[in-house]
Amino acid sequence: MSGVQVQGAAVEVVRRKAGPAFVLLGVVQVTLIFTLAAIAVPLPHIGREFGLVRAELVLLSAAYGLTFAGLLLFGGRLADRFGGRRVLTVGLVGFAAASVLVPLAPSYPALLGARFAQGAGAALVAPAAMAVLRSVFPEPAAYGRAMATWGGLSMLGATAGNLLAGVISAVTSWRLAFAVPLVVAVGALLLAPRLLPDAPPAEQKPGLDPAGAGLATGGVVLASYGLVLSDAYGWTAYEVLLPLLAGIGLLLGFLAVERRVVAPLLPPRFLLNRRRGLGLVAIALTAAGTSTTFVLFSLHLQEGRGWSPLETSAAFVPFAAALILSGRLAGPLIGRYGAGRVAGGGLLVGAAGLGLLALAGFTPSLPYVTGLLPGLLLLPAGAAASFAGAAVLATDGVPPGEAGLAGGVLNTAMELGATVVFALVLAVGGDGPSLAAAAAGFALLALLNYRSVHC
Repeated sequence: MSGVQVQGAAVEVVRRKAGPAFVLLGVVQVTLIFTLAAIAVPLPHIGREFGLVRAELVLLSAAYGLTFAGLLLFGGRLADRFGGRRVLTVGLVGFAAASVLVPLAPSYPALLGARFAQGAGAALVAPAAMAVLRSVFPEPAAYGRAMATWGGLSMLGATAGNLLAGVISAVTSWRLAFAVPLVVAVGALLLAPRLLPDAPPAEQKPGLDPAGAGLATGGVVLASYGLVLSDAYGWTAYEVLLPLLAGIGLLLGFLAVERRVVAPLLPPRFLLNRRRGLGLVAIALTAAGTSTTFVLFSLHLQEGRGWSPLETSAAFVPFAAALILSGRLAGPLIGRYGAGRVAGGGLLVGAAGLGLLALAGFTPSLPYVTGLLPGLLLLPAGAAASFAGAAVLATDGVPPGEAGLAGGVLNTAMELGATVVFALVLAVGGDGPSLAAAAAGFALLALLNYRSVHC
């Protein structure tokens, strides 16, 4: 058999496995965000079990996201340098090991440490999965269609985390909800060698930039840590100001280093592409708007109305249905109208949903069906379309050797957007002003997307 025939046979095998490979990688991505969101609904139960104060609850809820966001850029570069499937396997092993410890945690320190470890494993898995995805769909058109679907998976994972964690906590124990990540991780480890291509490292291996990696990781973790603790201590407390200012200083140092090193962790040119920049901002803002609404709505139902975790989860069912339906429609719409238009249109629909919620306000006397439900249907419908279009924009034109970097940047934008905006929401205070500000941000970014398409 000639070399051309061997290469053609290999391509045919990859195409046959593309569907199952995408499903496997998609389930892994959904599970990573499920694990992030699953702590929200059972958090009051965990606090009562371990006797936690507010600051400890805030830190526990943020622990996974801190290491996840902090290590994503480095995880992306590792995937580009050593190969997507290899880094994916290492990350899944670490994620699975930490997922064993979470449901078995006998104390708060053990649970907190396990959540930090889960986030570190996820920071390797998420960008490596996108690097493998680039190998599964080597043709640009097919990769663009895959990313249109991939963009909505994170929101699906967040919604599933809120829904299933509430149901499982009500029926059995909150600990059982955290067995889901373990099952998925073990299953992925078993199936990966059969379904996923080897995803070889880039021909020109990127440098790991240890100085930049240390500054970026430390800066993101410390700044995010300060932001999340602002809810418990207030903005003037040293517990908030010290890590926040230190994190900002490290991030400024990171930007200075990246301009000087030969092989930067995050090449400045990567963010200078206008469409990519708009896509990343859209991802950050959409993640912020939806996650903030999740938290405010969950608190309103459980604390303002006295609903149980099971009732609270049931209230998110229409949200999930609108999300899934919009996600299924987003791909064909992107193929017909373009990613920029779909992202902009999604942002406008999301802005309308947030605007309705802001006008209604979360008051106990407000009817759920006529007062809250319209906004809770429009928001996920718009957000799913925005995520899908923005994911295509953010990864458009990325070479295969930077697919891991793209995955790290995309997921970092999503995590930091949610963390920063939620901290600002707590500082502003009040559900109405917070949601109104988010709606205005959605509308402004929709306008910028529209202008970029027509320039």
